[in-house]
Amino acid sequence: MSADAEPILLAGSGAVPAAAGAAPPPKGFLAHARLIALLTFFSRIFGLLRESASGYFLGTGLVASAFTVAFTIPNLFRKLFGEGALAAAFIPLYAQSLKTQSRDQADHFAAASVNLLALVLLALTLLGEVVLGLLIWSGATSRPDLLLTLKLTAIMLPYVLLICGTAFLGAILQVHQRFGVPAAAPILLNIIHITVLITAGWILKLHLQPDSPALLARQTTLAYWLSGFVLVAGVLQLLILLPSLKAVGFRFRWRVSILTPTVRKMLRLSVPVGLAAGVLQMSVLIDKGISATLAQHPDATGKLATHFALFGYWLRYPMELGAVTRLNWAQFLYQFPLGIFAISLATAIFPGLSADALDKDRARFRSMLRRGMEATLFEGIAASVGLVLVAYPAIRLLLQHGRVTPHDTDLMVRSLTWYAAGVWAFSLLQIINRAFYALQDTRTPLVMMAVNLLLNVVVEVPLLWTPLAESAMAVGTLVSFSVQAVWMLWLLEKRVGDLRLGQLLTQSIKMLLAAGAMAAACLLLQRLPYYPTGTGNGAAILQLLILMSVGAGVYLLSCHLLGLQTLQTLRRKKVAAQNKS
Repeated sequence: MSADAEPILLAGSGAVPAAAGAAPPPKGFLAHARLIALLTFFSRIFGLLRESASGYFLGTGLVASAFTVAFTIPNLFRKLFGEGALAAAFIPLYAQSLKTQSRDQADHFAAASVNLLALVLLALTLLGEVVLGLLIWSGATSRPDLLLTLKLTAIMLPYVLLICGTAFLGAILQVHQRFGVPAAAPILLNIIHITVLITAGWILKLHLQPDSPALLARQTTLAYWLSGFVLVAGVLQLLILLPSLKAVGFRFRWRVSILTPTVRKMLRLSVPVGLAAGVLQMSVLIDKGISATLAQHPDATGKLATHFALFGYWLRYPMELGAVTRLNWAQFLYQFPLGIFAISLATAIFPGLSADALDKDRARFRSMLRRGMEATLFEGIAASVGLVLVAYPAIRLLLQHGRVTPHDTDLMVRSLTWYAAGVWAFSLLQIINRAFYALQDTRTPLVMMAVNLLLNVVVEVPLLWTPLAESAMAVGTLVSFSVQAVWMLWLLEKRVGDLRLGQLLTQSIKMLLAAGAMAAACLLLQRLPYYPTGTGNGAAILQLLILMSVGAGVYLLSCHLLGLQTLQTLRRKKVAAQNKS
């Protein structure tokens, strides 16, 4: 399951009218969505370069897996606190406060919310450091990989306070229609990671080291460097927001009452969303824990442990060494189209859904929702099939360097294929969940997220001991999200009625046929004598360019020949959204 499968923060959901000294009138949510998508695209590009550099110098072994798990911890808190429940509840309340109250009252609420978040995160960070220190000092684990994970987590845990603060302050800027700087902040982290990886990797001469104990020690040193610079990046990400915060008139106020009535209301509203976010992040952590625990690893003597004892029986570890890192990379790649297209579209459509959801006549809500789901499936189905087609050359180009072997590439391709098959479901859920939030129903997404977690574990764990091995983790994610998407769509039809699901199914079948034509054309193209072959980067680049251009062309042409009017619908939706905003 993915950490980014369902972001809770709905960027662009708060618009502040020009009142009480607030922000100027919004220029249109789709313009903001395009800006977010563009910056997200650049962030993902730098993220790909970061993962490529990480693979080159760290590979997929013990150190890479330990850093991956350790870095997941602060990011889980970021999604729960920084851009999760508190921010999702804060945005509409702050926007309403700016509209109906004095500017001083609104600023007091914002400052009190920031102070509350800072106190909670500071307490959690200190508690976490104490727990980690006790675990390390007491020798709670003798496994080198788990011990290194604990140490790296202890170094990066203060990043929780920095990144959550950055995300929450970014929510303040979003209410004031300032989307660019918050969306650009992750780019800074990726650039710092890339710089540290390349600089420290060459200083430590990791590109020249053969497999040896010395290599492990130098990779461990690099991991410590990376962990330290994560904190540096967190400080810089926070600092770049300050000029924009000053420009919109926000000031930090440390001597204000924290638990005001508005803050208490924010806390009450955040509980259901926070529980849903917590369940999602718990599922992410469970997946990371399963892949770390059930993967082969060096024991205390340095030998590779391949079996473990359970209730008096010896069982083999079902995943090979490095499974955590390989699965993390596969997740990163399938989230690339999800983050750029699906979330941007869902962000753009959410304000319109929210405005019309509670009308007595929900015709406009249903119409917009249908168009949004059709557009999401139009992109999601194509992305699912397209990502399967380009999986091998993409991974070979981006990740098969240095310590990443062709065998690692083969394993990642298998996992990415299963993850990619579920992109349509992940994309559709972006729209469906926002429809439930627009209807002020936060309970249904919470219950369905819990069902997703249970189904994911039930499916993936038994499959680990089949030939699927580590790719079973991706199969569990595919099954659970697909079931959740279909089930929630049925519940939404019961809730609002007249979603014309039969028509949506017909359109989806046509999209599948068009995607099938795209796949057939690309597979046929690969058999032609002039199709570029070889294992070098040049061949991989040519293969990607050819497959993507031909695939996109065949898909669009097939959709046109099958009578799909999605492109025209998207254009009408953009015009309607711009007029509405």
